[in-house]
Amino acid sequence: MWRGVHGCLGILVQWRVAPWSHSFARTWSGCRETMAEALSTQAKAAGLKALVQHNGDSGSDQSRERLLEGLDLAAVGEQVPGSREQGQGGEEQVSGNAGQTPAPVADSGKRKKRRGATGERVVPPPKKRRTGVSFGDEHFAETTYYFEGGLRKVRPYYFDFQTYCKGRWVGRSLLHVFSTEFRSQPLEYYEAAVRAGRLHLNEEPVQDLSIVLKDNDFLRNTVHRHEPPVTAEPIRLLAENEDVVVIDKPSSIPVHPCGRFRHNTVIFILGKEHHLKELHPLHRLDRLTSGVLMFAKTAAFSEKIHEQVRDRQLEKEYVCRVEGEFPDKEVICKEPILVVSYKVGVCRVDPRGKPCETVFQRLSYNGHSSVVQCRPLTGRTHQIRVHLQFLGHPILNDPIYNSTAWGPSRGQGGHIPKTDEELLRDLVAEHQAKESLNVLDLCEGDLAPGLMDSTAPSSKLAKNSLEELASVAQKIERIAEAPSQDLDTPEKAAKAEVMNQETDPLCAECRLSRQDPLPQDLVMFLHALRYKGPDFEYVSPMPAWAQDDWQED
Repeated sequence: MWRGVHGCLGILVQWRVAPWSHSFARTWSGCRETMAEALSTQAKAAGLKALVQHNGDSGSDQSRERLLEGLDLAAVGEQVPGSREQGQGGEEQVSGNAGQTPAPVADSGKRKKRRGATGERVVPPPKKRRTGVSFGDEHFAETTYYFEGGLRKVRPYYFDFQTYCKGRWVGRSLLHVFSTEFRSQPLEYYEAAVRAGRLHLNEEPVQDLSIVLKDNDFLRNTVHRHEPPVTAEPIRLLAENEDVVVIDKPSSIPVHPCGRFRHNTVIFILGKEHHLKELHPLHRLDRLTSGVLMFAKTAAFSEKIHEQVRDRQLEKEYVCRVEGEFPDKEVICKEPILVVSYKVGVCRVDPRGKPCETVFQRLSYNGHSSVVQCRPLTGRTHQIRVHLQFLGHPILNDPIYNSTAWGPSRGQGGHIPKTDEELLRDLVAEHQAKESLNVLDLCEGDLAPGLMDSTAPSSKLAKNSLEELASVAQKIERIAEAPSQDLDTPEKAAKAEVMNQETDPLCAECRLSRQDPLPQDLVMFLHALRYKGPDFEYVSPMPAWAQDDWQED
């Protein structure tokens, strides 16, 4: 123990001789006093040793300041961000001494953190999140697929949205947060959800939406979830070995969960139907783009491929069908691309954008449209689609970059006669009117009030349905409060019946009748044809719309 403290003193002495700022000198002075107090008891010395072991490798002035501040906080029993975790009985312990019971710390005269004082709501520290956690059997079992009209559909299911309190929410009531940031439902819905036991704060049922949020609050909201349909075309395996899985991705299926998509994603379909789990995506394709998609089975192989990407050792080749007669000679586009909106997923050519380069070569022309080979030399979002729009040959059925929302020229030459806000508003209004917000990976709750079209169909609940909601909420609440925990009791069976049905009385989506898209409407004429590296090459078949004998409808 004393060797650890002596080592700590040695490190601090070495740091002391370096030139310090005036502000850090004050910190150093305070830390010497704190360290002297810490040497008075064995518990404090043990705490110093643990913190030195945790932070001793840091070499920067900033890291040293954090260490000294940590020593000061440790002496008075305060929480050090990132270095403590919840122990048994609600007490905190140093991560480096997991499993040991920390000795009580003598009062040094400074204010101690109160926990559980009368009238206060105790907020536990945030749980540590594991990075890179893959989806398991419990996630895959949430619901099932069925096929209808050339579409893959997901049966509606109950899902828990979970989040820690965001900084801007601290000091705000739940009522305020729901009314300002979760506008997809009226406040009456959330009131009914409270009565039904659907909302939880720190794993306790919310009783009143007026409760004020605190830092580290953990929110859980149970919702009835509907996913948009995707194409029923199967995911074909192009190659598989101990390191990699390569597939031919159909259009319309996103790679990983995003927006309203969860089970209708490549990751979930591979896990549920091909038993391929814990995969590492090596690159991504837009949801509407089809073709070669690679996954690593191990972290080591994933890192190997990413090193090749950084070293520009990978070659990518796409094929697309564009409007008009594309030039017969090779065309190189180097226009920089700027992201207009990350939420809506829209980019455009702009001098302030990031540099990028795409090489195009026409393969065929049928008198109306051209098949073009595309070789992106950089990897910007929507790079091929934006560059083709700029060249005046947008992809024939691109729902974003071949839209009239860009103006009469549809963005050719970068000419867009409207502001970014006007462009986004017009794009959203167009897709909202067509009930095709899924193309933008949006739902109406994601939209700011300025982007909403009040004349378009809405998923909000009508006011005259609220009494029915309240009645149903009371019924669900009575079932949830049943005292018995046995699965074979009538109360438990009734609860299971309510929670397992495909329609939910509190769900606005269940009250809407949406027309299914046609399978051909889910295909965009952009296909990842080939991926090549130093020691591999994967090629997918040429899509039907790229064949010479393809006929437009």
